[in-house]
Amino acid sequence: QVQLVESGGGLVQPGGSLRLSCAASGSIFSINDMGWYRQAPGKQRELVAAITSGGSTNYADSVKGRFTISRDNAKNTVYLQMNSLKPEDTAVYYCNMFVRRLAWSNRVYEYWGQGTQVTVSS
Repeated sequence: QVQLVESGGGLVQPGGSLRLSCAASGSIFSINDMGWYRQAPGKQRELVAAITSGGSTNYADSVKGRFTISRDNAKNTVYLQMNSLKPEDTAVYYCNMFVRRLAWSNRVYEYWGQGTQVTVSS
C-alpha cells in the first residue's frame, strides 16, 4: 500500500505565507502526476495546482502568481508554496498522487492525503 502524509497547514494572516508538504511512502516504483486540491465549506473540491513527472505545472486561475508547486522525486514529496494568502484561500488542502507501484506493471493507482486545514484570517 501507499500512504500520503501532509504537513504545513495552519492559521495565517492575510498576506502571509505557508508551505505545504506531502510525502508518499510504501510500495512505490515511481510517481506520475502530483497535485494539490482544496475544499472549502459548502463547496466542491477543486484543483489548486498540479505537476507532472517531467516538471510541467498547471495552476487554478485564482492562485496563479501566488502559489508554486514543486516536487522532490528522490523523497517522493510534493510541495505547495503559498504566498500572498487571502481569506478565500481558506480550505482543507489535499494532496493527490498517481503512483506506479510495480516495475513490471504499468498500472497506476491514485492516492489522496488526509487533508490539512489552511485558515487565512486576521
